[in-house]
Formats: sequence, C-alpha cells, structure tokens
Amino acid sequence: MQRRKFLFVVTLTALMIVGFLATSLTSYFVARDSLSRNISEQMLPLTSDNIYSEIQRDLLRPVLISSLMATDTFVQDWTSGGEADAERIRVYLRAIQQEYGTITAFFVSDRTRNYYHPDGIIKTVDAENPNDAWYFRVRDMREPYEINVDIDTADRTRLSIFINYRVLDSDGKYLGVTGVGLSVSAVTQLIDSYQERYGRQIYLVDREGRVVLNQELGAVAPRLQERPEMEAIATQILTSPSASLSYVRSDGQSVYVNSRLVPEFNWYLVVEENDGAAEDRIQTTLLINVALSLAIMVLVLLIAHFTLKSYQGRLELMATTDSLTGAANRHVFDAIFDQVLRGARRRNKQVAMVSIDIDHFKEVNDTFGHQAGDLVIRSVADVIRAHSREADTLCRWGGEEFLLLLGDCNSDEAAERAEVIRKAVKKQAVKKQAVNFGREYIRVTLSCGVAQYRSGEELFTLIARVDSALYRAKNEGRDRIIVAA
Repeated sequence: MQRRKFLFVVTLTALMIVGFLATSLTSYFVARDSLSRNISEQMLPLTSDNIYSEIQRDLLRPVLISSLMATDTFVQDWTSGGEADAERIRVYLRAIQQEYGTITAFFVSDRTRNYYHPDGIIKTVDAENPNDAWYFRVRDMREPYEINVDIDTADRTRLSIFINYRVLDSDGKYLGVTGVGLSVSAVTQLIDSYQERYGRQIYLVDREGRVVLNQELGAVAPRLQERPEMEAIATQILTSPSASLSYVRSDGQSVYVNSRLVPEFNWYLVVEENDGAAEDRIQTTLLINVALSLAIMVLVLLIAHFTLKSYQGRLELMATTDSLTGAANRHVFDAIFDQVLRGARRRNKQVAMVSIDIDHFKEVNDTFGHQAGDLVIRSVADVIRAHSREADTLCRWGGEEFLLLLGDCNSDEAAERAEVIRKAVKKQAVKKQAVNFGREYIRVTLSCGVAQYRSGEELFTLIARVDSALYRAKNEGRDRIIVAA
C-alpha cells in the first residue's frame, strides 16, 4: 500500500511539473512573439477589469454600511414616530461615522426635509436648490441606492463620494435617504496602490477629459485633449464605453491605452503601458507563474496526501468495524486477540472471553421487521459498551452474536461482567432505549457463555469452548450465564 502511494505521488508530481512548465513556457513564448497584440487586447483590458472589480469591492463596504442604516429599525421607528429629539439621530450618525471611519454619515427625512448630520441639522433640502437635486433624484429612482460624486454639504470645499440609500418602512413607504460619505482622496490612494501593484500608469478622467484622480498626471496635463500625443485618441476614449488604443510618445516608444467607463462615478478608468516595460513584465509574469505553479503543486500534493490518508483510514475502518454497531468485526479479531494476549503475558495476567447472543432474535425480526431488529442489535451493542471497560474489545461475530474480549481478567471476573450486562439489557438500558412500534416496546434478554484462555490454546479452540458454554445457556432456558469448564 505504501509503495503504491509513493508511486502515485511521484507520478502526480512529475505530471504537474511537466504540465506547469509546458504551460508557463508556452505562454511566455507566445506572449513575447505577439507582445503588442497581447498588451492592447488582453493584458491591459484584464488589468482594467481587475482594477474596476477592486474599485467595486472597495465601494462594497460603504454600500453595506448604508444598507444597514437604511434597514435599521431605529432609523425607521424614529422617523415614523415624528422625528422627536433630533439629538438621538445625531448621536446615531456620529456613532456610524466613528465606528466605520467614514468622513460623514447623514439622513434626510422626506417628511421634514431636514438634513441630519453628526453635527446636527445642517439644512432643509429644497427642490428649488440645484445643490439639493441629488435628494429628489434619489427620491424618484427605483433602485435602492446610488453612488454619487458631489460636493459635501457640510464642507463645500470638499469633493466626496456618497452612498445614497433609500429608506423604506415595513410597508414600503418612502421615509427618506441615508448613507455615508467617502473622501475622494481615499479613492485616489486606492488608485495609487493599484498603480504601484500593477506597474502601469492608472488614472481617472471625467467626461470632459479632465484628470480627476491622479494629481501628478493632472498637474502636467489637466485634459487628455491637451496632451499632444493623445490628441488623436482622446475623443475615442471619451465617446466609447471601452476602448483599446495606442499612441507614440515623443521619444518614439509606443504606449498602449485601455479605457473603460466606471458608471458608479461617471468617470473613465484609463490604464497605460509602454512596450519596453511590457517585456520585463512578461518575464516577471513567467517567474510569477512558475512560483504559483510550484505553490499549487505543493498544495495539490498536500491535498492528495491527506485525501489518500483519509481514504486509507476510512477503508481500514470499513475493513475492521461493523457498520451497524461500530464494534470490531471478525476479520480483525485475530489481530486484536494476539495483541491482548501479548499484553496479558507481559503482565502475567489472564484473558477471558464472553460470547453473547440475543434470545429469540428471529421472533423480533419476524414480528417487527428487520429494521427493528437492527435497532435492537445496535441498542444491545451500546449497552455492552456502556458496561464494559475501556480496554475491553467488543466484536460483532455475526447476526445477533457478539464476542467480548477481556484482558487482565479471569473467568469469574468475566462472568460477573457478563451478569451486569445481562441485567442491564433486561431491566434498564433496553427499556430506556426501547423502540416504540405502535403501543408495543421491544425488550430482549441475553444468553452468555464465558471461558478463560488456557496457555497455548489456539483462538478457534477458545471460541469453540465459549460457544459451547453459550449453547448450554440457551438449552437450559436462556437469559443466563454459563462458564465453560
């Protein structure tokens, strides 16, 4: 078994090494031979998709916070109750702001039009005020929330990203808008982290082509149209939901550009890469792929090892354990007997065996069915274990017959143990665990034979003697213990 396991692991390792190396090297040579096409059609769009996904992921937390606020029974009850004691909602919003680290938290009531803020009531929104148009837009929309980039009402000098979430009561009646605000600078830091991670030029531009979330690039060229090298492609970027383009820098190096609209901000995400850096990146990617392949290979080998070990353990358990009772089966009993006998010899102790049979078990099956019979067998096995020592071994020998092997025990002690088990099955345990079939309860008795191991005796001889004692117990009226001579 161990040799087969070793050969399996070696074969699996070789196949994975060959497969991973072939895949990585093939990818490297194909990428190097079609560098330009891969950059413009595959690598940059993939990076753009990843960054877009991360932007959505980073926005998920404030969306969840706003959702919790919108469904908070405190907000709903306080609003429906007439908005008494504005200090309560102010304290609530302050707690949200401090707990989750947002730059603001707010609630606008549709009944009073009050704009509640951690600092108190800031204002009353007005349909005639252009600065309040966002509220009435959210009030009339069907979606549960929106992500909006706007001037902070509490600080007119600060551009913020707001999660505006509609608040409804239990009947679906519109109560107002709640949510949290994020600093645009925080999103700028995220863009900077993406740029460092992916090794590409990354920035966001608005619909007019102004660079809004990359100060370094924005200071050089506020609008894409004002960059001479990008003048020819700026219009395509700003009029298409996504585009893969290229331009030539003044130093003659080609730069590949991928853009896509981020509808949450109504801005374009732009990712750039020149072909000089791409070659280095492909080589780096090859090394990363090899490293990842090795890591995956180690992980697969570990999974294979533990899976094989688990299945091996389960097979051994199936091969040595009776599935119905959990007792040892007769296939493993020889080995257990030899082990118990060697231990007893070292300690100069005796070994005894008890043969246990359920009386009139055929009548149980004939009267109540085999399912009831299985329940009775399992119940009797549980009682035997409950009244045996931890070192004793219970074996289901076949059908309704069990063998109980007792180390460090003579025939008298074994007979006493068998008597305890017999009484427990008859008077207590089975009655507690009785299986209710209509109005009847199944109760059974046991017949037991006991024999003590004789020096030099073979196992089959000992079993024959203990079975002979069992047959005597049955012939003499059942529900009794007989000790072999």
